[in-house]
Amino acid sequence: MGSRLRVAALCGAALALAGGTVVALRAWARLRSPVALPARSAAAAAAADQGKGHGKQILVLGLDGAGKTSILYSLATNHVKRSMAPTEGFNAICINTEESQMEFLEIGGSESLRSYWKMYLPKVLLLVYVVDSADHARLPVAKQLLHQLIQNNSTLPVVVLANKQDLEGAYCITDIHDALALSDIGDKRKMFLIGTHVAEDGSEISSSMKDAKELIGQLVLETQ
Repeated sequence: MGSRLRVAALCGAALALAGGTVVALRAWARLRSPVALPARSAAAAAAADQGKGHGKQILVLGLDGAGKTSILYSLATNHVKRSMAPTEGFNAICINTEESQMEFLEIGGSESLRSYWKMYLPKVLLLVYVVDSADHARLPVAKQLLHQLIQNNSTLPVVVLANKQDLEGAYCITDIHDALALSDIGDKRKMFLIGTHVAEDGSEISSSMKDAKELIGQLVLETQ
């Protein structure tokens, strides 16, 4: 049996792929408006994790340029905020809702920082993995790194964000699913694939971004 994969298209409709059949998923419970707290320094983020077994953080990973930081800031404010420079180190953001507190820890995706990814993986609630849907050339690298990350953790929930769906030439959701070989990851974990995009600065986040935020919040509640 392939992995239990949930797929949400750019329009925000939630779909599931199971045995080649597309079926509607139940809508996720709405979360309240978040409050973004100041990002902590790399040292503070690292210190917060030291000595912990199973933490409460959501680890955000992906290749450099995938759009991780822009997604986090947009989720925190409900409005688009683009980040042009890649993250050089760590970026920690906390989003509070009435139902939960979501602590996101982003680690930069350049080659020099990828060695840190596995160090933090055992300490988190779930993994958010961001890919650039229009960067076809590097999807094989994104696939390899994702599979290496989770091969020894069969139950860690994974949310894959197929970002930049608004760009010309971007792979659609089913193409990203195939390119990352998500069916090969296993059927014991909760795995989700959502198409996202970050529009113009200052605009309200798209419905797909809202779907992603609500899904992550629901997973945090279920995992804690």
